[in-house]
Amino acid sequence: MNHPAEKIKMIISDVDGVWTDGSIYLNGNGDEFKKFSVLDGAGIAVARMAGLKVALISGRFSKATEARALELKIEDVYNGTLNKIIPYNALKEKYNLEDDEIAFVGDGMIDIPVMEKVAAPIAVSNAYPLVKEIAVYVTETAGGEGAFREAVDWILKGQDRYESVLKKLRAHVESMDNLESGQ
Repeated sequence: MNHPAEKIKMIISDVDGVWTDGSIYLNGNGDEFKKFSVLDGAGIAVARMAGLKVALISGRFSKATEARALELKIEDVYNGTLNKIIPYNALKEKYNLEDDEIAFVGDGMIDIPVMEKVAAPIAVSNAYPLVKEIAVYVTETAGGEGAFREAVDWILKGQDRYESVLKKLRAHVESMDNLESGQ
């Protein structure tokens, strides 16, 4: 195969600028709001169907990030971690993984140390220019618009598993439809 994603077993992603457009909305009470794309949530479902582990490492602490991760049942969430190498190493140890089995999706300068270690560093289209230079793949989609989902698709296509995972996903959805309709 010789594709950068051929051995990937885990996708680690930044949040702000990847899962969101990087904007932070605050109301008059200081409550924070973020816009997340359902496309990235679908990316989680596809990654799970493919047996890929997913983790989030966000440099900025956010209750909105925690809520979205909880909603998507993402177990490994490091929220408010500027030195992303520490949780990266913890994830490697927890899952007994090597650098060549991990992809990282990022957009900013603090993502670079991890991106330089992984087999498949991925940048979103609106990432900082140096991040794009390091990346082996730059999404066509901007952060907050489904870029994580695109990264998952790229990995599965690189592993020549995209069609088989979609077939498995379709069968799963069909079985759920049959359960709901009482068949």
